[in-house]
Amino acid sequence: MNKVYLIGNLTRDPELSTTTSGVSVCRLSIAVSRRFSNADGERGTDFFNITAWRGTADNCAKFLKKGNKIAVSGSIQTRNYERADGTKGFAVDIIADEVEFLSSKNDSSSEGGASVGANPANSPVADLQPIDDDLPF
Repeated sequence: MNKVYLIGNLTRDPELSTTTSGVSVCRLSIAVSRRFSNADGERGTDFFNITAWRGTADNCAKFLKKGNKIAVSGSIQTRNYERADGTKGFAVDIIADEVEFLSSKNDSSSEGGASVGANPANSPVADLQPIDDDLPF
């Protein structure tokens, strides 16, 4: 079984592209804090490259930005490649099956803005009208 679950923050804005056959692909990078502290009391961080496809890729590119917190479930994929200088390299990628956005649209904590769950007066909720009490059902 090859399944991975990660929760972390985006280290850069998503990069959306399409394959030659027109399929959307989005590349993300997240920082994930380690569970335990080292001898100095500091928690290490691991960085993972995430690849999302099709509709998931489109949504990631549309709604995510650097600093957003996301949860990813997917599988680990390894690959060998050759660098421009001829040396060989090895990469580990996470292929996303699902990406859940954990930062709300109004959460600008990376920019020092509104807090999670803020509901400004100009939001669609402020425009709701009461329902007619004379409904027949």
